[in-house]
Amino acid sequence: MLGFAILLAFNLLGSWLHLSLHIPLPGNVIGLILFLVALFTKLIKLEWVEQAAGWLTGHMMLFFIPFLVGTMVFFPLIGSNWLSIGIGVIGSAVASLLATGFVTAKLLRKETQGGAE
Repeated sequence: MLGFAILLAFNLLGSWLHLSLHIPLPGNVIGLILFLVALFTKLIKLEWVEQAAGWLTGHMMLFFIPFLVGTMVFFPLIGSNWLSIGIGVIGSAVASLLATGFVTAKLLRKETQGGAE
């Protein structure tokens, strides 16, 4: 129960900072960044939150149900624009794969040239 309270406190702290200081990041992201800093600086021990985090991760599918139900409202719009959506999804995936391959090839080429000297 302590682990869940710690995770919730960081989430609420991040949301409060977002609303108070108008930081251009979502509150939950700010909370996660603060939680990560607390873990790295040993303010929070991993053992304290490990069980609660494991439980939340195990039930993560429940957190996507509202998103999936909300998406059903847009089925007519998705159905009428399926071709452009499909091209956009496939095109962005191909572009990401090409960019990743190009960067990896450059880094590997640079590594083999650097190691031969």
